[in-house]
Amino acid sequence: MRITIVGTGRAGTSFARALASVGHQVQLLSHQDLALVDSPDVIVLCVPDDEIANVAREIAPGDDFVLCHVAGSRTLDVLAGHRRVGSLHPLMTLPSGELGARRLIGATYCVSGDEVAERIARSLHGRVITLRDDQRTLYHATATAASNHLVALMGHVQRLAESSGLRLEDFLDLSRQALEDVALVGPEQALTGPASRGDVATIDAHLDAIPEAERSTYVALAHAAFELAERRSSRIA
Repeated sequence: MRITIVGTGRAGTSFARALASVGHQVQLLSHQDLALVDSPDVIVLCVPDDEIANVAREIAPGDDFVLCHVAGSRTLDVLAGHRRVGSLHPLMTLPSGELGARRLIGATYCVSGDEVAERIARSLHGRVITLRDDQRTLYHATATAASNHLVALMGHVQRLAESSGLRLEDFLDLSRQALEDVALVGPEQALTGPASRGDVATIDAHLDAIPEAERSTYVALAHAAFELAERRSSRIA
């Protein structure tokens, strides 16, 4: 297919490289260069979510191409006025064009709209999932928790580590092991540590030891760990 990617940031360059690598003819443009769009089969908008509708309005509608976006939180309504529309959201982090392109091959894609969106995902050897419009916001919130909030958690770990004279790297193997356990047996069975044992005294000691600025984060996570432990106990009972 002839595919024009609009947006030269991390998502746009990742998609451009990945799609070219599986044989598509790819044109990569800034949103300021829409006049250069050259008779594509598909136009993929890889612009910030809040700009999708604005950029879509700058593109003249037509029957000879499909207009897609890659935003997980937006429905097809942001492409209103175009006749053939779709969405293609990868459940994958894209930290750079080079690394993102590799990750897009074989990724999971949430697709909707014109069947061309699914064809693109399949051409990237992707796994395809579909959702109703009323599920998309919760889906995107879940994706945010799974990736962005995990990174924020590791920022918390880094600050605690540095407060004790250590480094984030000293704890990364422990984090990797915990995620591997989640994949193997699920969150409830993977949970270990003081909340898993109901060891409130240890958690109180932790709160006395950690920097004050980190306590609210620790408390919120400890509560979540207690709730997970309670769910496990209720299943056993």
